[in-house]
Amino acid sequence: MVYIGSDLPKEYTGSKYTNSIKGTNAKAKANAATGIPELIEIAVGKHFRENNEDKHRRDGKNGWYRYDSKFALPVYDDNGKVERYNIFHASVLIRYSNDGKMYLYDIIDIKKETSNSLGD
Repeated sequence: MVYIGSDLPKEYTGSKYTNSIKGTNAKAKANAATGIPELIEIAVGKHFRENNEDKHRRDGKNGWYRYDSKFALPVYDDNGKVERYNIFHASVLIRYSNDGKMYLYDIIDIKKETSNSLGD
């Protein structure tokens, strides 16, 4: 079970990672917010990392889990029809809290894969 904590909105929109991305990846992160439950549901490849930053010594004392996930965003033609989908890979960062619960902390490392055409 992954919870949505009160720190998610601030981190999702104002993290160092978010402020560093531009263009397509920034737009993708903004649009991925609508599919957060699905991003978590399909996430795979659980990797644990110890907390190494003093700024998280209270809220992330028990460490972090990182999962791999993906999502797709439609690309529309001039007539408003879906032309193709841009597929993105992302890492879902989960904070293992002092209360023993896991909280979504951020979506990071967003990378565009390919454009997939819709065969008519």
